[in-house]
Amino acid sequence: MKVKQISIFIENQPGRLVAILEALKAKNISMLALFVSDTTDFGIVRMILSDTALGIKTLREANFAVKESVVLKQEIPDVPGGLLETIARPLTEAGINLEYFYAFLDTTPGKATIIIKVADPDKAEEVLSR
Repeated sequence: MKVKQISIFIENQPGRLVAILEALKAKNISMLALFVSDTTDFGIVRMILSDTALGIKTLREANFAVKESVVLKQEIPDVPGGLLETIARPLTEAGINLEYFYAFLDTTPGKATIIIKVADPDKAEEVLSR
């Protein structure tokens, strides 16, 4: 399933994540998934939010650089080889590059859910739905 993700580019300094979270909390926006990566000077915070449009507006008003992109939300079996057989191999065989992915908690026993970033989400969604 295609979902909207936001990416926030921030300085790698104490308090920057707190400022993002406070801005979202003030507008009652929940995070459904979160991934943070960093370098020495900068970081990228990727989020799936309960209200993407309001989240973008809120964070831009708080002077954050925010980008929206389409990613896939995919349920996979929580077993050895689940990621390999349901995501990595099918995308590779279809010639689709898996740019990055991250997992988040799923309350369904035996299932895991991941967010997948690929160059062609339409084609990837078609491949993964088989």
